[in-house]
Amino acid sequence: MSRPVPIRLRIALAAAVAALLALALLLIPRDSAPPATADNPNDAIEARIDDWLSRMTLQQKLGQLQQLDADFPSGRLRDDQLQLVREGRLGSTLNGRGAAATNAAQRVALEESSLRIPLLFSFDVIHGYRTVFPVPLGEASSWDPAAAELSASIAAQEARAAGVAWTFAPMVDVTRDPRWGRIVEGAGEDSYLGSVFSAARVHGFQGDDYSRPDRVAATAKHWVAYGGTEAGRDYNTVDVSDRRLREFYFPPFRAAVDAGVATFMTSFNEVNGVPATANPYVLRDVLRREWGFDGPVVSDYTAIRELIIHGVAADDADAAQLAVNAGTDIEMVSRTIAENGERLVAEGKLSEATIDEAVRHVLRLKYRLGLFDRPYVDASREAAVLSDPQHRREARRIAGRSMVLLKNDGGALPLSRDLRKVALVGPLADSQVDMMGTWIGDGKESDVVTIRDGLEQVYGSRNVRYAQGCDAPCRSSGGFGNALAAVRSSQAAVVVLGEPWDWSGEASARSRIDLPGKQEQLLKAIAATGKPYVVVLMNGRPLTIDWAARHAPAIVEAWYPGSEAGNAVADVLTGKVDPGGKLPVTFPRSTGQIPIHYDEKPTGRPFDPANKYTSKYLDVDNTPLYPFGFGLSYTRFALSDLSVSPGTIDADGSVSVSATVRNVGRRAGDEVVQLYLRDRVASVTRPVRSLRGFSRVTLQPGASQRVTFRLDRDDLALLDASGRSVVEPGAFTVWVSNSSVGGLEASFTVE
Repeated sequence: MSRPVPIRLRIALAAAVAALLALALLLIPRDSAPPATADNPNDAIEARIDDWLSRMTLQQKLGQLQQLDADFPSGRLRDDQLQLVREGRLGSTLNGRGAAATNAAQRVALEESSLRIPLLFSFDVIHGYRTVFPVPLGEASSWDPAAAELSASIAAQEARAAGVAWTFAPMVDVTRDPRWGRIVEGAGEDSYLGSVFSAARVHGFQGDDYSRPDRVAATAKHWVAYGGTEAGRDYNTVDVSDRRLREFYFPPFRAAVDAGVATFMTSFNEVNGVPATANPYVLRDVLRREWGFDGPVVSDYTAIRELIIHGVAADDADAAQLAVNAGTDIEMVSRTIAENGERLVAEGKLSEATIDEAVRHVLRLKYRLGLFDRPYVDASREAAVLSDPQHRREARRIAGRSMVLLKNDGGALPLSRDLRKVALVGPLADSQVDMMGTWIGDGKESDVVTIRDGLEQVYGSRNVRYAQGCDAPCRSSGGFGNALAAVRSSQAAVVVLGEPWDWSGEASARSRIDLPGKQEQLLKAIAATGKPYVVVLMNGRPLTIDWAARHAPAIVEAWYPGSEAGNAVADVLTGKVDPGGKLPVTFPRSTGQIPIHYDEKPTGRPFDPANKYTSKYLDVDNTPLYPFGFGLSYTRFALSDLSVSPGTIDADGSVSVSATVRNVGRRAGDEVVQLYLRDRVASVTRPVRSLRGFSRVTLQPGASQRVTFRLDRDDLALLDASGRSVVEPGAFTVWVSNSSVGGLEASFTVE
């Protein structure tokens, strides 16, 4: 019978064995798992991640879940952050950018850290990196998803050349409240249009393989219902039903998942009483289990620590365990997970298996980005990519496609290129920073072409008489005299009005959405001169411009057009480009109509001017100033020959809807043909009409084109009272039109 080994000796032997194993693991090549093949690329990645997890300390694992904010102006990591990298306690950064800065930090991770896991550099590349494209709401006005995909692709090329591998875009929140400043970052009020642009932008950023040196990982944000914030105030409470979530807020996010989006970001708001960052229903039940998403989820800026202010967490440790257990993987900027994770595991409030799951999501992203194979960027490419003239040409083209002609009485536009005296007036006409709008990436003011620049290219600097009139907030009329003098001495005037760039975007809610300050007074004074004039709007949301809509001869909605703003505006004003854009959001007559949207539900007492006891206002009409999908052209189009086939289908069948669009004007131009649908009688209420298809076509004078759409189960289904997706029998109405109002009408039946 052998003698038992003394306990102290057993402990010493175990420690020695552990030390030898640890040393052996450190000597194993970094990617020691079987190489990826055509048959097992994902298996090979998971095996490598298993290897990493087996040799990482808990502190190092927590480090992969930490993201910190690099110095914004320079893009460099600070010394204290580099020390965290050396210690394996920092997995990713926000705002770190520039080939030199990112390569320098990456060398610390790979040469001075025992862990040798590459850093991941992220940045808010929302509508361009160095080349700034129209703001997303403006780009959605193009109703051209190919343009959105291309602009995202160019942004990805520039960002990756500068060391950025991960963008916090696209923002796919939909909203019906234009008071909310972040409406500018999305595609407007409609889930279908938002879903199409969501997929397009994901494809643009990521392509088929986002490990390529000209692609980046995209982020679907903000998950979820951020656009439902009460009173339009950013960061405010959201109260939403599960039906509204699934019918309205979820679809653009689901479209992003189907497009292969790499990551998600949580929203600041609560969802059914639980902040999204700590909400297991949206993070685990829907996103992970129902939709099968396997990438990382990052919190928004300090959103985990804000769980304390929400009142669901007592302290940092409480906030950390709520967020990680719910399914948030990466903490942006605050450090509740990194500083409390070890104690939470020791206390049994957070399992190491849950942490391993979160780390797996992070490492999986780094592998898919190719960072383990190509951690550095080629610094020699950066300058050439950022200055590629083709990028500027596309920015100009896409900006032109994004503008919407709201009014054009008497052919006020296009302006003759033979004019010799043109007045250019308005607070935004020569402001480089305002041309770009919010979230401009690494765009440079000095690169921007203003509207003044653009018109001077057409008419010559001596023939353009510029007067600002007032600054953008327009609190003073002191400069009106110079502006009026310029108008009186010219043949025609271009008046550029709207919001300064920082009046839209994050933390930029407005209680009223009129033209700022005395801008309308300036416009009235110009109108009183009797000189011909046209209005150009630059803004990040719909504005209540009732006076301008009634009196101005012509109005062009330009949004914030980006780096090539001035050239693109000049192209449209002079007719070089036909303004073929359509509104992706309703323009109200007054703020009091909000929320106002085209796809409203029917009421039992619809508007009747002869009956007070119907759904209406006493002081303003129910109808919008400009409806969703609206936009004019310099030519005219006619729709005809609507066909629906077959007339009867079963629940799993499909319907073909087609119509002919003809250019009946005298110029070439673009029209967006739109398809709307209504389920006439259903077990639950349905919208009065819903967008289910669109096609932007370019036609020469006299030319025509047959446009065909297909409606299938996904278009016809509804959520019944039990939450099941079903196609119910009955009659459906379809419209083919050029806006959400009117159009050719037909019907079909589901048996």
